[in-house]
Amino acid sequence: MGVLYSEETVMHHFFTETEFFTKSEAVITGPDVNHIRNVLRMKPGERILLSDGKGTNCLCELMEVGAERVTARILPEAVTDTELPVEVTLYQGLPKGDKMDYIVQKCVELGVSRIVPTEMERCVARLDAKRAEARRKRWQAVAESAAKQSKRMRMPMLTGPVQFADAVRAAGEYDLALIPYEASESLSGAGGMKRTRELIGGLKPGSRAAVLIGPEGGFSDSEIETALAGGLFPVTLGKRILRTETAGLFVLAAMGLLLEE
Repeated sequence: MGVLYSEETVMHHFFTETEFFTKSEAVITGPDVNHIRNVLRMKPGERILLSDGKGTNCLCELMEVGAERVTARILPEAVTDTELPVEVTLYQGLPKGDKMDYIVQKCVELGVSRIVPTEMERCVARLDAKRAEARRKRWQAVAESAAKQSKRMRMPMLTGPVQFADAVRAAGEYDLALIPYEASESLSGAGGMKRTRELIGGLKPGSRAAVLIGPEGGFSDSEIETALAGGLFPVTLGKRILRTETAGLFVLAAMGLLLEE
């Protein structure tokens, strides 16, 4: 459950499928019905924010609160766009323990569009196919909760793990692909934080950006070579060494600061 704060009310935010929207009404099914009916004890006439996770977002007034479905009338008031002006995919080196839960939650709050767990040479965590799908489902649930809480208009997606080389190939097709690296100043094209600001600040609305973040042990030399050959830009994130669970947050926060109106 997410919450939309205003001066007049506290509004709850829910997601439903695209096919459950018409021009005038929307329907909610699944677990949110129980939450609306039995936990929040909402009644007809109360208002909610409703999204399909793909860009359709409406202010709605509840009409019927049943045991298996909730029907709402779509109101004419416009809903403020809460998305970053650029689409960001985070290729995150698989971290140890439950750090990925934290990374997913906070990156979704900051506006990430897609998170791709990535297997790298220095990753301690390794997932077989069965565990990978279970974790993906868990992380998608974390993303959904964070999207509701932060009033996201689109539902960020979690994929299954990919190999580093595949991540580099995919990232190379974006308008901008960054690889934060603590020794970036030793590489050609370095320019410190000024260069980082220029690259991020130069993104245009509607652009697609990719960010590769290393695991606890960082990137290997061969991975950096692969990334550079693939057209990725090595950048610094400042004078301090950031943890794997902090680096992606730094980049997304910088994008919000430099690109949002």
